[in-house]
Amino acid sequence: MSTSTVPEAPTAPSLLAGSVEQPTFGEAIGNYVRKVRGGDMGSLPAILALAVLILAFVVMKPETFPSTLNIANLFQQGAVVVTIAMGLVFVLLLGEIDLSAGFASGVCGAILATGLTAYGWPWYLALAAALATGIVIGLLIGTLVARVGIPSFVTTLAAFLAFQGVVLLIIGAGGNISITDPVIVALQNKNVPPLLGWAMAIVAVLAYAGSSLRTWQLRRRRGLVAAPLGMVVVKIVALSLVVIGMVAILNQERSLNPLRTSIIGVPIVVPLIVTLALILGFVLTRTAFGRHIYAVGGNAEATRRAGINVKAVKMACFTICSFMAAIAGILAASRATSVDPNAGGSNVLLYAVGAAVIGGTSLFGGKGRIVDALIGGAVIAVIDNGMALLGYSAGIKYVVTGAVLAAAAAVDAISRRRARATGRG
Repeated sequence: MSTSTVPEAPTAPSLLAGSVEQPTFGEAIGNYVRKVRGGDMGSLPAILALAVLILAFVVMKPETFPSTLNIANLFQQGAVVVTIAMGLVFVLLLGEIDLSAGFASGVCGAILATGLTAYGWPWYLALAAALATGIVIGLLIGTLVARVGIPSFVTTLAAFLAFQGVVLLIIGAGGNISITDPVIVALQNKNVPPLLGWAMAIVAVLAYAGSSLRTWQLRRRRGLVAAPLGMVVVKIVALSLVVIGMVAILNQERSLNPLRTSIIGVPIVVPLIVTLALILGFVLTRTAFGRHIYAVGGNAEATRRAGINVKAVKMACFTICSFMAAIAGILAASRATSVDPNAGGSNVLLYAVGAAVIGGTSLFGGKGRIVDALIGGAVIAVIDNGMALLGYSAGIKYVVTGAVLAAAAAVDAISRRRARATGRG
């Protein structure tokens, strides 16, 4: 009489270690290609567009566009738009919009300038007042949208008009407040010492490498699908080359008259923007609050039924957006060394929204990353800068930027439709 043996149940550790088959390098690439074909393209269109634009402007303006002076100028030129765009990502993830972010930055810049000049405040007190103003603005808008129930388009359109008037009231029609405080002016007009720039680059590369390898190790240890080690190493090497190469370029002398004035080093605003991006990226990807934002953007009603305070999430996102607008207002005041009645106006808001959307953040909510604002802001800055070097008028620049934004929105809509058709939506 034969006896059948019952296989022993695997222990918990063996389940964790072997329940998921890890993909090879080739399989991971194949999975990514299938994901793109399925409609989930992420920032890929923006990255390709950025590469094409850079190549085109380098060919058409080989003497000036790739120069070290112009590369540094690109970072400083795009800082304000990128900062507002990073804040707008939080609002767009909800499926909302903030049309007041541009003039909110102008109000905060006016508060900063008035505190420094009219009241003689030290830079840190004026800076704190400007940031506090941004928080108050965000809380006000968030309350009207989340608590009162006014649509964000209407609320922020009203704020857009009101804040434009507030800037006029603070500065006065035709007025201009000059900023001479060396700390505030340095934010957008001074550079990090070369040695410090190298040190920050090395620390950044080592931190990214350590974090990436640690995440890979933890996912494999817990039995989760992890990217192949080769792909992780490729990403680390690629980032290292970009960071070290950029620091090497910016640490070169770029003054037109070095004997009179030396301009060398990474602009101070660059590590500032990177730090903000890392903090906001951590909030979105590594915290429960960040997961709640994506959940609200995906389905607000289902999120509410799951016990998440949707109103609080919305208020927090609008507050973060206005806080980032306040930082942008400070950076704009630093770059211009003054604040005028048009602060935060003109194309600031349009470029910021365009940067977030062009980078890959969806206007429909639930899809987007902080890096989208960085990539989209780079596209906007390259278009604006390159066409100015070619001598094109502002009208042509607006037309081209608008066309790129329309193309990005079309890609987003088509991607979502394709994702739903393939079951990925």
